[in-house]
Amino acid sequence: MQNSVVSLFLCLILITAAAAQNAPPEPPTVAATGYLLIDLDSDMVLAAKDSDQRLEPASLTKIMTAYVVFHELQSGSVKLGDEVLVSEKAWKAPGSRMFIEVNKRVTVEDLLKGMIIQSGNDASIALAEHVAGSEEAFANLMNDYARRLGMDNTHFVNATGLPDPDHYTTPHDIVRVTEATIREFPEFYKLYSVKEFTFNDIRQHNRNNLLWRDDSVDGVKTGHTENAGFCLVASAKRENMRLVSVVMGTASEKARLSESQSLLNYGFRFFETHRLYGANDNLTRTRVWMGEDEQVSLGLAKDLFVTIPRRQYDKLNARTEIQPLIEAPLAKGQKVGDVIVELDGQEVLRRPLVALADVAEGGLWRKAVDSVLMMLE
Repeated sequence: MQNSVVSLFLCLILITAAAAQNAPPEPPTVAATGYLLIDLDSDMVLAAKDSDQRLEPASLTKIMTAYVVFHELQSGSVKLGDEVLVSEKAWKAPGSRMFIEVNKRVTVEDLLKGMIIQSGNDASIALAEHVAGSEEAFANLMNDYARRLGMDNTHFVNATGLPDPDHYTTPHDIVRVTEATIREFPEFYKLYSVKEFTFNDIRQHNRNNLLWRDDSVDGVKTGHTENAGFCLVASAKRENMRLVSVVMGTASEKARLSESQSLLNYGFRFFETHRLYGANDNLTRTRVWMGEDEQVSLGLAKDLFVTIPRRQYDKLNARTEIQPLIEAPLAKGQKVGDVIVELDGQEVLRRPLVALADVAEGGLWRKAVDSVLMMLE
């Protein structure tokens, strides 16, 4: 009895100590070849395993296929109402299909729905051929956009995700194109939350079953081949916090759902995201030497978000480090220091502190006076 009381007492001490630190627990164990959980706004990684390992993406590829088409729609090169003549190659596409017919015309809008909702390989090829003339040329476009997004461990050879030794990506790279889609094309991103689509009198369901299990989930894409295993990119928003998870190489359709749900629940349960400063907010001012103006306002080029363990906001502190002796000419957006955010004394992120206005060179008199003053500094 005495040992039981001592054991209970020790457990209470440990629980109390953990609660006092308010440290989040370790992430859940995820049965996947590689995975990643990230906050969209702060870009902070909350859980990861082999997130930069090159893996076969299967139909996660279609996130990039859609992203390229969205850019073409935005530029006006392609329109939703365009009628696409279905080629024999598209019609014969193996794997998942939306059941388009050869030599029939289908609108870009319907093809997008068939690709995003039903994961149709036939729709993916038809869109690629319409945009670039051939699937091979379209893959070059995909790789161009991948480079622009910093997807350094990605290479595409097709628009579908059908297996190829030179077709690969990573969980981290897939997050990059997913985040870009959500930020740049919010109206088109809504397609990923559509639960079903009827084409040619065939009713087709979205393969992302998380849309039915979790109301906060509004995307994104499933994938599966024998080599890739079962994959899923999921995104969910609860209150003002949006998380993106990627699981690649799970053992079953059920596993990719449960593992994704586990990651999302972990992130929302134990973390919170705060917007600390807005883009172009005047955070401080500093002296500019040799310029028409003696001072310039400093701030951030982009909104600054931070993701931290829950109930730790009062332990946040932000400070600036400014370069000494800043001289004109100074361009708006030019880095002159850093904004450092600390949690309980530990640095959690650092962002460039930039000039919020141009400062031109001063005249001869200003330069002469400042030269003397600088020597006295």
